[in-house]
This record gives sequence, structure tokens and C-alpha cells, in this order.
Amino acid sequence: MSEVLLRHSANIEDSQMTILRGHFAMMLVVAVPEDADAAILREELAEAGRSLELEAVALSALEDVDPASEPEPSHIVTVYGVDHPGIVHAVASALADRQIDITDLTTRVVGEDAEPIYALMMEVAVPAGEDAESLLASVAAEQNVDVTVRQIEEETL
Repeated sequence: MSEVLLRHSANIEDSQMTILRGHFAMMLVVAVPEDADAAILREELAEAGRSLELEAVALSALEDVDPASEPEPSHIVTVYGVDHPGIVHAVASALADRQIDITDLTTRVVGEDAEPIYALMMEVAVPAGEDAESLLASVAAEQNVDVTVRQIEEETL
């Protein structure tokens, strides 16, 4: 995929890649020159995807977004509990109700015994003045999960 993008002078600006239940998943945000032929690029990416035995390849234009307007993550939230439907919805709804943006979210089922553990890890952008510690106390009780919230330490490059 990167070879095709390079041939078209496309620059990979943001990417996320992982293996989900044995399936490789990749999402890329690329900058493509204005004179690039989107139809040819789309076909070459599809061809590369077939040769790599990828299940799906999609190419679509994105609206320009001001990077400064993106929410800045301030806290890491982890949620652990016996796996059952509704955990992600309960957490996401509780955060949305308080106008808290989720900037990154990863989940995984751990263990294959009778009661596997569900692990949810996310970065959130907590507005100033919001009590981060009590963010999900009601969700923890209602979903019977353990929730931890910790502030992200500022990194200096």
C-alpha cells in the first residue's frame, strides 16, 4: 500500500494499524497532490489490496479540518470487567452527556474461559473544571466494571 501511495507522491499524515481477531486493520489519512488521478490511485490501491489478500480497501476525500480545533487528550480511562454487551455504549454515552470527547479508544476481550474479561482503554479530552475522578462512577456500578482515570503527563520533545 505504501509503495502505491509513494508512486502517486501521496504523503501518509496519520495512520492507525492493528490486528483485530486475526484480521489486519489499517486506516490512513494521506495528502495527495491536487493533480493526482483519483481513479487510477483507487484502482492501484485495490489491486495492491487484492495481492495482500485484504478484505476491503476504500479511498475517499476528507473535509479539511483545522488541527488546532481537534480536542487535546487530557486523561487515560481504563475499564475492566466481565465481558457483556453494553459496556462501550454505557461509557461513551456517559462521556457524551458531559460533553467529553473520546480521542482514542481500544478494546479487547482477554481470556477464553467461561467469563472473559473486557478491557477498554481510551484517551479523553476532559474540559477544564470537570471532575475527572468521578467521570464514570455510575457506569462502573451499573455495568459492574472497574474504572480508572488518570491524567496524561505532558511530554516534552
